Amino acid sequence: MKKCNVNGNHFYSNHLNHCPWCKIRKDTGKDWFPDSTGIQMRMPAPTPIGGKWFIGVIIILAVLALGWYGTQDSSGPAIPTPQKTFTNSIGMDFVLIPAGEFDMGSPIQAGPTEESPVHHVKISNAFYMGKYEVTQKQWRDVMGSSPSTSFKGDNLPVETVSWNDIQNFITKLNEKEGGRKYRLPTEAEWEYAVRAGTTTRYFFGDDESMLGDYAWYEANSGSKTNNVGQKKPNPWGLYDMYGNVWEWVQDNWHDNYIGAPTDGSSWDSGGGPGRVERGMGWDGSAWGCRSALRYSNDPGVRYASDGFRLLRTS
Repeated sequence: MKKCNVNGNHFYSNHLNHCPWCKIRKDTGKDWFPDSTGIQMRMPAPTPIGGKWFIGVIIILAVLALGWYGTQDSSGPAIPTPQKTFTNSIGMDFVLIPAGEFDMGSPIQAGPTEESPVHHVKISNAFYMGKYEVTQKQWRDVMGSSPSTSFKGDNLPVETVSWNDIQNFITKLNEKEGGRKYRLPTEAEWEYAVRAGTTTRYFFGDDESMLGDYAWYEANSGSKTNNVGQKKPNPWGLYDMYGNVWEWVQDNWHDNYIGAPTDGSSWDSGGGPGRVERGMGWDGSAWGCRSALRYSNDPGVRYASDGFRLLRTS
């Protein structure tokens, strides 16, 4: 703020070239600059609309607004808002998932013991989740060849990949993209993303008769994988979170959630030798496609129903 050279009681915004309060005083005959509280003003008795009083009030309001704007911190560049979608150099599409909180798992009476106890998880940072499962073409673009032998197609999800294979893929993709940006989602991040703010059995509700609109599973898959993105997405714009292929996540397998992290991080300590898979595959049941369902597999196995999607840090 500037101090007026004519009247030392007047202050005004740095971007103005003259004191607007002196101009108002000259036009109205009154000093209307705010007093020491910054709230009260010495104002003349009102005159009819259209007179100097009305014009003066308009000027005062405009000057106050400009003064407030001029005092805002401009010491550094504005922090950019993350874009809601992102596409990388090999055509992988990502959707921004907001930070938030949710209840993870299902009550003991609604699912097996490995899905309990229900526990509250806080995701402190937004992240990008793959809009689709990683495809055979995307794998080939990074690794040179596709491991899929049961089903062939550029837009089919890559399958017959182990958890260990995926770690090699991630290493090469990060080298290609220049940084440690990509990884598997944690189990908590995956469930948070699939639920998309919902608390029901499926993200579309509890009626499993609707599942065919959202997933390729045993009732409609034709005993094979299908091109990604053909079904309806979840509320946050993610496709094939149920069915098509099981999706590896980062965590070690634990038989239940007793002692599980509550900050969304990967549960890497303790547990068994297996790694967690989520979402069910093309050969799975409707019950298996629930948001809370989890499964364990050895990190070195390769099956025709196992695939993945990636997370990119925001």
